[in-house]
Amino acid sequence: MTREERTLAGHWADIWADRIVRERGEKDQYTCASGITPSGTVHIGNFREIISTQLVYQALKDLGKDARFLYSWDDYDVFRKVPKNMPKQELLAQYLRKPIDAVPDVYGKEESYARANEVYVEELLPLVGINPTYLYQSKKYRAHHYAEQMRIALQAREAIRAQLNTHRTHDLEEAWFPISIFCEACERDQTTVEAYDGEYHITYTCQSCNHHATTDIRTSSSVKLPWRIDWPMRWAYEQVDFEPAGKDHHSEGGSFDTARLTSQETYNWPAPVTFMYEFVSIKGGTGKISSSGGEVIDLSDCLEIYQPEIVRYLFAGTRTNASFAISFDLDVIKIYEDYDRCERSYYQQKPASLEDKKFKKWAKEARIYELSQLDKPEATMPYQVPFRHLTTLLQIHAGDIEATLAHLHDLPVHQRDKVKTRAICAWNWIQNCAPAEFTFTLQTTKPADWQLNSVEQAILTRLIAILPALDIDNEETFGIKLYNIAKEMEIDSALMFTTIYRALLGQEKGPRLINFLFTLGKTRLQELLRLYQ
Repeated sequence: MTREERTLAGHWADIWADRIVRERGEKDQYTCASGITPSGTVHIGNFREIISTQLVYQALKDLGKDARFLYSWDDYDVFRKVPKNMPKQELLAQYLRKPIDAVPDVYGKEESYARANEVYVEELLPLVGINPTYLYQSKKYRAHHYAEQMRIALQAREAIRAQLNTHRTHDLEEAWFPISIFCEACERDQTTVEAYDGEYHITYTCQSCNHHATTDIRTSSSVKLPWRIDWPMRWAYEQVDFEPAGKDHHSEGGSFDTARLTSQETYNWPAPVTFMYEFVSIKGGTGKISSSGGEVIDLSDCLEIYQPEIVRYLFAGTRTNASFAISFDLDVIKIYEDYDRCERSYYQQKPASLEDKKFKKWAKEARIYELSQLDKPEATMPYQVPFRHLTTLLQIHAGDIEATLAHLHDLPVHQRDKVKTRAICAWNWIQNCAPAEFTFTLQTTKPADWQLNSVEQAILTRLIAILPALDIDNEETFGIKLYNIAKEMEIDSALMFTTIYRALLGQEKGPRLINFLFTLGKTRLQELLRLYQ
């Protein structure tokens, strides 16, 4: 899309990219930032911040600007609570109040608990086209990169306390210091600062083990800034131009308000352009694919059901200040249909003029589609197989992905991998999320508990009789022939449908019958109906 077309589309990512350039002025490079403490599962709500930052970063790039996306792992934060979904609870409890990077990985794969959580996310993000530059704050602090920034905070102690008190019900104590110390003896953060020499030396006592020491912030690996000061410090250190934040941080008097003051007044850096993003909820059960024993849904859970482009589509197509639910129920079918419709719109002949009333609608959908892609959109319309149809095919083939793909005779080789991904997602949905009435299994034996009455037997006998001569290459013609059975027998078509469902599926309802029988094909249908000859 051209810049004029993107402007007409008015997508939120482009609006914020334009605002960043306008407010920060022309720069050689713009910095977009995001981050989290790897204290547990990075859930899908956290992912909203990541994808929001990614889309604004992408919009800046589309403006022809040089930009970078920094993602900070706050793995030098305190390990405050053992997540309920983690094994070895007693072992982890021994590391409470220590830095997260000092907690062992309970699975024994990574160097620490923090690193295990980081690796999990870092391996997932490229699957949805996100490849930020990662910063590890434990390494930065332990390598003393922020020594001067900590000295600035300590020397501006009174000013920072006044900044924080602006939004507090009760003022901070006079003895408060803008510094956190992990005891050099027991590693816990239960320390009290007793003295500061005005430069680099801090004297402290540990309330946990009674250790007493004076440490140099230029050489110590146990000193850091508290969160509300660390955040604005890094805005200045990294020269951040844009960073979104959740509703909790953007509440009145929240951490963003105080960070804005500290960034501007203490570190002489204007707070970044920002917006508040709303919460994400979950709709529909997810069965065994839910992580954390059903308590948390993360990106991997979503990728079990949605192909990567559609995960992006869910977020790109929703305003950041609007809450929404990620569905795992029957809405999944509609979401796939909406995405496919958006894709078709993108590749249709667009209106010839920007002045055409239809152009804005096209541009809006087209921009959402562009931002949903992992890379640039393909030059020609991708192969589409409707999700609903795919679920029918998969169940006909008992979940055999390769057999299902083989059924799609017109599937181009270069599109096979993408369609295979959709098929895997569809089968996962059938197995774990689809309502019981939506699922079926073809009957290969005659149900012992079904005694056909004369009308039911007559329906199946008539269907068996007309099949050999039936043109099943045309779905519409096939449907007419099927309805004619009911007319000839002078019975209600609903009775005929129920009888066929029971014969083929062992249940009274199922997928749309005409399409289902058409998809089964004449040969397979004859094989299944032989049971009733």
